[in-house]
Amino acid sequence: MGRISFSCLFPAPWHFSLSSQVLPRLLVPSLRQLLFIGLVLCLIGLLYLLLVTGKGHANWTREENHFHRHLARVTDVDVTDTSNPNLNYGLVVDCGSSGSRVFVYCWPRHNGNPHELLDIRQMRDQHRKPVVMKIKPGISELAKTPEKASDYLYPLLSFAAQHIPKNKHQETPLYILCTAGMRILPESQQEALLEDLRTDIPVHFNFLFSDSHVEVISGKQEGVYAWIGINFVLGRFNHVHNDGEAVVEVNVPGSDQQEALVRKRTAGVLDMGGVSTQIAYEVPKTEEVAKNLLAEFNLGCDAHRTEHVYRVYVSTFLGFGGNAARQRYEESIIRNTVTRNKLLGQHNGETADSPLLDPCLPTDLQDEIGSSAQKLYLRGTGDFDQCRQILQPYLNRTNETLTSLSGIYQPAIDYSNSQFYGFSEFYYCTEDVLRMGGDYNASKYAQAAKSYCSTQWKTLRERFDSGLYASHADLHRLKYQCFKSAWMYEVLHSGFSFPANYKNLKTALLVYDKEVQWTLGAILYRTRFLPLRDIQQESLKGVHSHWRHSFSFVNNHYLFLACFFIVLLSIMLYLLRLRRIHRLTAQRCNPSSVAWLEDGLGSPTLPINL
Repeated sequence: MGRISFSCLFPAPWHFSLSSQVLPRLLVPSLRQLLFIGLVLCLIGLLYLLLVTGKGHANWTREENHFHRHLARVTDVDVTDTSNPNLNYGLVVDCGSSGSRVFVYCWPRHNGNPHELLDIRQMRDQHRKPVVMKIKPGISELAKTPEKASDYLYPLLSFAAQHIPKNKHQETPLYILCTAGMRILPESQQEALLEDLRTDIPVHFNFLFSDSHVEVISGKQEGVYAWIGINFVLGRFNHVHNDGEAVVEVNVPGSDQQEALVRKRTAGVLDMGGVSTQIAYEVPKTEEVAKNLLAEFNLGCDAHRTEHVYRVYVSTFLGFGGNAARQRYEESIIRNTVTRNKLLGQHNGETADSPLLDPCLPTDLQDEIGSSAQKLYLRGTGDFDQCRQILQPYLNRTNETLTSLSGIYQPAIDYSNSQFYGFSEFYYCTEDVLRMGGDYNASKYAQAAKSYCSTQWKTLRERFDSGLYASHADLHRLKYQCFKSAWMYEVLHSGFSFPANYKNLKTALLVYDKEVQWTLGAILYRTRFLPLRDIQQESLKGVHSHWRHSFSFVNNHYLFLACFFIVLLSIMLYLLRLRRIHRLTAQRCNPSSVAWLEDGLGSPTLPINL
C-alpha cells in the first residue's frame, strides 16, 4: 500500500508516514476549512490581546498613578537634584508685617496632560531642609526711605540665586507679594516702595521678573492662595478619584454642561491667628453671593476648560483673632468697671485685695490688666460655660440667616458632605494643653476645656513644670488657654454656625508633615499657564512619543502576537501549496492511477523532506 513519508533533521530528527488514503483529507483541506481554522486562530489571538495586554496595561497605568500619588509625599523631603535639566524653579517673596521670607519652589516638566496641574514642591538643600530665608523687620518699616527697598531684599534674592542653577535664572519667575504690613500704608508710600523694586531688581538679578510680579495683595487673595496650597498638598485637585473618596457635585460657572460636574471634594480652611480669623471654602452650587466675598478662578492651563474652575468663599475678620479678642475683652472690662466705680463710688478691682472675678481665667489665677494709670486686678473663677456666654456679644452676630461674625454674609455649608482643616489657634487650643489635636469632637473638647478652666492655677503650674504639656506651650498659653478655648468654641459654633455634632473638622499644624504656606498656592496660581509651553512641545513629538512609551510596556506581547500570526500565515500558505500540488497531480494522473488512490492499492513511496 502506497505511503507518503515525512522526515526532518532540525531542530531534532523525526519521521512519520501516512497512507495515501488518509493523505488527501489531511493535506488537501477545502477552502472553507482553511478559512474556519484561520478565523478560530485569529479569535484566539485577539482574546489573548484583550485579556493579557489590555488588562495588564490598564492595571499598570492605574497602579503607576496610585504609586506616584503616594510616592510624592515621600519624595517631597528628598534633596532637590539641581543637575536635572528638566527641573524648573520659581521664587515667591512674602513681605509680611514683621519680616520677609523667600521660598524657592521647583517642579518637573509638565507631562502634557491639560487635565493635570504642575507638580510644584518646595526645593530642599543638601541637608533636606526647605530652601527658605527670613529677614527682619518688615518692608513697611522702609516707608520713609523707599529707595532702600531693593537693598532690603538683596540678601533674600542672593540666597535664592545661589541655590538655583545659573543657566535656569532667566526662566525662573520671581514674585514679590506684600501682605498686612504694606496694606496699612498710604497708597503713595506703597507705590514708592514697589517702584524701587521694579526698577532695581532687574539690574542685579536675571530672574523672570516684570512689573506685574510685585504687588500688594489683599486679604482675600491671601486666603485664596492658602486654600489652594492646602488642597493642592491634599491632592484634591487631582480629579481621578478612587472608590471610597468623597466627591461633590459642582455647578461650574461658564460651563456648557447641563449636568453638574462630579469631582473630588475640596477641604475648607479655618485659620485663627493672633489678630484675625479667616474662613475659606468652595461653594459648589450656584448661589447669589456678594462679589467681594467670592473668588472665582481657573487653575487649569487652558482658559476654555472648566474642570479646574473653582468658586471659593473667603472672608477675613480683623479683631477676631485670639489675642485681639482678649484685648477687646479686657478693654471692655476696664471701661465698664471704671464707669461703674465712678457711678457707685466703689473701688472694685483697683487693688489685689478686691479683684474682679473673671470666669475666663483658670481658678485662683491672679492677673493685672490695663495701663499703670488704669490698672485693674483680676482673679479667675474658671467657669467655661459662663465665659462662653460672656463672649457671645463679642461675635457681633445679627438675627439674619446665612450670616456669621459681624453679620457678614456666609453661603450655606453642606455639613453632611464637607471637610475643614483648622490651623493656628484652632490647633493650639486643642493640642498645646488639652492634647486633643486632630479629629475635632465638640463635646469632648468642651468637657476637657471645662476641666482645665476649673483646675486650680497652682496645679496647672505643677503640671507645666513637670512637662505634661506640649513643648512649645508657655506660661502665656497656660494663663489664657481657658479664654481662648471658649473663644474658639464660640467662633466655630456660634459665629460660623458649625453644628455641635460636626465630625469632619481636623485641627492641624502640618499637612503631611509639612507647613503649608500661602506662597505655594500663589505660585501654583500664577504659573498655571506655564504647562501650555510643555503641552505644545509634547504635541510636536506627536504619536511617536506615545507609541514608544506604550511599546516599552507591551513589546513582549506584541512580539509574541507578531510571531504567532507569521507562523499561522506560513502554515496556511503551505497548506494552500499542498492543495495546489494535489490538484495538479490529480489532473495529470490516468484513470488507473486514480483507482489506487481510491482503493488504497500499493504505489511507490513518495519521500518529502522538510
